[in-house]
Formats: sequence, structure tokens, C-alpha cells
Amino acid sequence: MKIIRKKIGFISLFMATIMLLIATPCQPLLAAMVPTEATIYKINAQDARDHLKTLISRNDIKNALISQGIDPMEAKARVDSLSDSEVIEVADKIEQLPAGGGAFGAVIAASVIVFLVLLITDILGYTYVFPFVKSQQK
Repeated sequence: MKIIRKKIGFISLFMATIMLLIATPCQPLLAAMVPTEATIYKINAQDARDHLKTLISRNDIKNALISQGIDPMEAKARVDSLSDSEVIEVADKIEQLPAGGGAFGAVIAASVIVFLVLLITDILGYTYVFPFVKSQQK
């Protein structure tokens, strides 16, 4: 009986040590449901990031960046450093900007404003620019 107790003591000490070593590095994991919106948001952010990098890779944009003193590789690094919400916002703003129509619209708006000012001054009798306007002053 003493021989069995000696061997059982050694075996139980060995088994306790092994179980302690096995269980120590393991930590319990917490699992949770991932909402669909979070997954879609990550995909949208990656798509926006890819779109901006594609734009920076175009020759005309690359030349415009270089002419303004910006290295295209640095611009790509900056796109990578943006947060997901910032990347999506920048990509949306780029998509909403007019493609070369900004100056033409400004010229039209200025022309309309000048026409309205001259028309009002003609109606009030301060100027005589348009012959079809009947002045209030006689």
C-alpha cells in the first residue's frame, strides 16, 4: 500500500502541474453577434478607400498632385491613415462635386445677378439700360 501511495502522490502532483500549465494560458472567450450594419460599414469603407486610391493612381490626378507639391505615395498613405467614417465622407463628397461645371455656373449666376440689379435700377429710374422697361420716374 505504501508503494501505491508513493506512486499516486507523484502521479497526482505531475497531473496537477500539467493541468495548471494547460489551463493558465487559456482565457475565456466572449462571443457576441456581429450586426450586419457593422460588416457592411467595413465593406463600404474599404470600397471607398479603394476608390480614392484608384483616383490618386490616375495620371491626370497624379500630375495635379505633383504640380501642387504633393507626393502621390504620401497621398495614398494619408488615405490609409483616415478612419472609416472619414474615408466614406471624402468619397461621397468627391462623387457629389460637379465635374468641371463649377466655373460655368458661377459665370451664369454672376450674369443673372448683374441683369437683375440693372433691371431694378431701370425700374426705379436710376439708369436707362433696357428700352423695354417703363421707369417709375417721369
